[in-house]
Amino acid sequence: MLQPPSVHRCRTAQSAVKSAAASALKAVAALSLLAAAASHAAELRVVSSGGFAQAYKNLAAGYERASGDQLVSEWGPSMGTTAKAIPARLARGEPIDVVIMVGDALDKLMQEGKLVPGSKVVLANSPIACAVRHGAAKPDISTTDGLRNAFLKAGHVAYSDSASGEYIEKQLMNKLGIADRMRGKAAKIPATPVGEIIAHGQADFGCQQRSELMPVEGIDIVGLLPSEVQQLTEFSAALVRDARQPEAGRALLRYLSSPDHAAAIEATGLLPAAKPTAH
Repeated sequence: MLQPPSVHRCRTAQSAVKSAAASALKAVAALSLLAAAASHAAELRVVSSGGFAQAYKNLAAGYERASGDQLVSEWGPSMGTTAKAIPARLARGEPIDVVIMVGDALDKLMQEGKLVPGSKVVLANSPIACAVRHGAAKPDISTTDGLRNAFLKAGHVAYSDSASGEYIEKQLMNKLGIADRMRGKAAKIPATPVGEIIAHGQADFGCQQRSELMPVEGIDIVGLLPSEVQQLTEFSAALVRDARQPEAGRALLRYLSSPDHAAAIEATGLLPAAKPTAH
């Protein structure tokens, strides 16, 4: 039986209204989910020292995608007296959730009660390498004699004010027997990557964590210190005692220390503490 046109139009209008209402409900539901996700997303404040900085940068975007959290990242040395040094930041009460730094310096902060006991995770070990300005002749530092000669022949030598520099200044120079001869031409560089000093021509030879030299343009890495005098530096992370986002902080620590991310850490010149996941 044929229906009058008016009835057909009425039912069509009702279907359109129902469809629009359903679409509106779906949109409201989607917005509610987004709002819920946003309400649970954390703004996580992290300070990393230079040795792990490139690995952290490479992993940060993946963590943000996986967690929905936003990382607010800053950088500073693990030790020293500069304003950006991690101990100085904590001493003046900067709002920080997670620190990534040299293991020995982290342990000291843990003993001082600045970090949450039991939250430390070891991320990687870092060897020391040396570099020259791009295009300059590369000395052979594969032996201790070669390394000694490289230091002595250089006009100006640079090393950092953090873990690698402390080792070079207080131990390596004595091991090589050249501490007195290097005075006046070897300088500790505060708050600036050694590679940048070399690239700008302010030093013609310098040494620092390999992971800190690799990202710098304008230099050539000569090689690692010989094994007899090499010093591996541990890089670790921990939750700050007064962290505003402790649960998100712990999630980040698990993410950074996961074996799934060991290969990404290794690609930056570090030796990851976790064994890479087999694929």
